[in-house]
Amino acid sequence: MRTNLIYLMSSLFLFSSNALAIELCGNFAQGELIVAKDGAKTSLFALKRDEAEKYRYQNIVFDVAKTKWDLQSIKGVAQNKVTPSSTDQAEIKREQKDVSLALHTNDQSRQDWKKGFILPLDGTISGHFGNQRIFNGVPKSPHSGTDIAALAGTPVKASGDGKVLLSGGNYFYSGNMVIIDHGQGLQTIYAHLQETSVKKGDEVKQGDIIGYVGQTGRATGPHLHWGASVHNIRFRPHSLLDINTKSCRSY
Repeated sequence: MRTNLIYLMSSLFLFSSNALAIELCGNFAQGELIVAKDGAKTSLFALKRDEAEKYRYQNIVFDVAKTKWDLQSIKGVAQNKVTPSSTDQAEIKREQKDVSLALHTNDQSRQDWKKGFILPLDGTISGHFGNQRIFNGVPKSPHSGTDIAALAGTPVKASGDGKVLLSGGNYFYSGNMVIIDHGQGLQTIYAHLQETSVKKGDEVKQGDIIGYVGQTGRATGPHLHWGASVHNIRFRPHSLLDINTKSCRSY
């Protein structure tokens, strides 16, 4: 009888421990980064800009709050950047291919993201993630990052430790850009740079200068497009700044 009681109590303890084994940390809203902790294993995923009201992670289903996105009208864009000609399509495809390759990187051996992130530069926020963008009166895709306006030539810093996956390019939309891998499918993106100061394959530390603010690609003034992606899903980059201090829910 005593043995059975001990076995029952042990089973209840194990069941209780398993029920609380997974923690999900972050703001459960569209466009946010979530940190999942399952025992010693930690993983990352993002809630898309237009994520559904319910999200399933493994066997856990939780509610996703809707985010109110603004409309942003931008005028003075070169018309060929709004309605690209057939001759521009090859350049657009080159950009899409290079960026897609970088954002599909999933190096599980890298854990740089755990060291945290900082803003890549101080400046004025001129465009928020998720805003519906209207160029010269033509509706376009929602904004995939945050725009930070600053003087041309202002140094841009790496938000976190990582490895450079892409540098330069002078792409049709993004101009000169840098993409840094931080491990486990997480990358940060720095676009419209005047020039870059790193090359593909470089290891960088948080705060290292990786380029300078410019107006290359589709831009109406000098600014940095700062983006973030995890498993090729873009999310609000400011969600990186509290990656190690997000409030958690246990399941």
